[in-house]
Amino acid sequence: MPFTATVLTMFPEAFPGPLGVSLIGTAWREKGLWDLQTLDIRDFSEDKRGFLDDTPAGGGPGAVLKADVVARALDSVSGPQRPVLYMSARGRPLTQARVREWAKTDGITVLCGRFEGVDQRVLDARGFEEVSVGDAVLAGGEAAAMVVIEACVRLIPGVLGQAMSLSSESFEDGLLEHPQYTRPRTFEGLDIPEVLLSGDHKKVAQWREEQRHVTTRERRPDLWTAHLDKRNAGLDPAKSQQKGAKARGE
Repeated sequence: MPFTATVLTMFPEAFPGPLGVSLIGTAWREKGLWDLQTLDIRDFSEDKRGFLDDTPAGGGPGAVLKADVVARALDSVSGPQRPVLYMSARGRPLTQARVREWAKTDGITVLCGRFEGVDQRVLDARGFEEVSVGDAVLAGGEAAAMVVIEACVRLIPGVLGQAMSLSSESFEDGLLEHPQYTRPRTFEGLDIPEVLLSGDHKKVAQWREEQRHVTTRERRPDLWTAHLDKRNAGLDPAKSQQKGAKARGE
């Protein structure tokens, strides 16, 4: 069985969206490296009118998705046990480390919330992990679910053309990626940095590493502090990778 992403949503028509295009879409539709399934939560309402939400207990505006409806939808998903995620602005931040762990499993089941959220009891009873894709509030979880699914799927072997490119991406070793350039050599008076045209691979690698440090320090001081802490503790990711490569005779 390929990696399977099952989405519980009120709007299955929102999918596949960007998941159906480019290399991700080809890996799904043509290569069968992963699979996408959608379940319409509305189908699991026992109300004659199809209602699947009710007013918040204790009062307040909006509506809350009912626990029993969500539970029936989730319980209908067959196959091996997988991580169950609920896209929520109050969830733990999405990180590359968490994505790597999910990508190693048989797949993920993702619940897309709406209204004021989901009854907490079903989240607790079914072991949902709340996940946030950023410090902003969306109208629903569909866009966030696509972010999580794409982040996982692109790590599946064979989905992307060059697996080597994954190791130098942002977050893989705690630092952001270096700037990228391509032809033309000059664009609106701006030149490609000369070192990238030198042909000296050692200097290019050194420049890229320096740029990663500068970019991380300026844009993500939290990541930079964590990087320094690891380095000071003798856990510098770059050095660890170098030692591992030497041990393997690379």
